[in-house]
Amino acid sequence: MLLVLLLPFLWWLTVPLLVGYQLARTARRMARRVFPVRPEGHVEDPEVLLVQRVRAWAALVMSGALLAVFGGWKDVADAQQQFLQRLLFAPWLALLSAAVVVALLFWAARPGTRRAMRTQLWPAGRSALWYFGAWTLVPLWFTAAGKGMGLLSGNSNGPPGLLLWVLVMFVCWAPFWWVIFFLCFASGPALRHAFNLSALHAALPALVTTVLVWVFAFLGLLAGGLPPGPVPLAVCAFLGGPVSVTAVAWWEINRLRRRYGVRWRG
Repeated sequence: MLLVLLLPFLWWLTVPLLVGYQLARTARRMARRVFPVRPEGHVEDPEVLLVQRVRAWAALVMSGALLAVFGGWKDVADAQQQFLQRLLFAPWLALLSAAVVVALLFWAARPGTRRAMRTQLWPAGRSALWYFGAWTLVPLWFTAAGKGMGLLSGNSNGPPGLLLWVLVMFVCWAPFWWVIFFLCFASGPALRHAFNLSALHAALPALVTTVLVWVFAFLGLLAGGLPPGPVPLAVCAFLGGPVSVTAVAWWEINRLRRRYGVRWRG
C-alpha cells in the first residue's frame, strides 16, 4: 500500500498485492498448524542449534571457495542443477528415509514402547500426507489453471469481459498460489523436524537427517562426480558434508541421552 501511495501509477498492483497477502497469510497459518516450529517431543538445545548453523555456513563457504578457486562455468551450472534437483527430490527422499528409520527404530523398541509409538504414528503420517498432497497438487492446479484460462474467449471486450477475465483468473490461480505459499512456509519445519516425528522418538529428526545427507551425497557423486579441485581435496570435500552432519547428529543424540534420558529402545 505504501508503494502505491508513493508511486500512484502502480495503482493496478493494489488488488494483486492484497490478494497475495491474504493468500500468504492463510497459507502460513495452516503451515504453522500442521508443522509447528516446536512440535511435540522436540527438545530445543541452543548449543546444538548453534553448532548446526556454524556447520551449515562453513559448508556453504567451503563449497563457494572450491567453485571460485577450482571450478569453471560448467561446474557452476552443475552446482545449480544439483541444487534444483535436491530442492525437488528432498521431500520425497526425506519421506523414504523417515519411513526406513522409523521402521528400524520401531523394530528395535520394546513392546510397551511400540504401543506408545503407534499412537503417535498417525499424527506424523497425517502431517506427511498434508505436505506431499500439496506437492502433488502443484502440477495439477497449474495444468487446471492453464486449461481454465484457455477457455476464455479472446474477443470478450469491455467492462463485462474484463470482469469475467479477472474472476476466472482469480478462481484458476488463487488455489495454485495458496499451495505454493503453503509449501514455502511448511518446507523448513517439515524437513527440519522430519514431519513431526520427534513425537515418536526425540532422536528421529537427527537420524533422518543423517540418512538423507548420505543419500544426497552419493546421488550427487553419481550425477556430477567429485567436487572440482585436486583429488585429495575433492574427496575431503565430498566426505566433509555428510561426515560433519553425522558427527553433529551423533553428538545431538548423545546430549539427548545424557541430559534428557532419551534411550534408543525407551
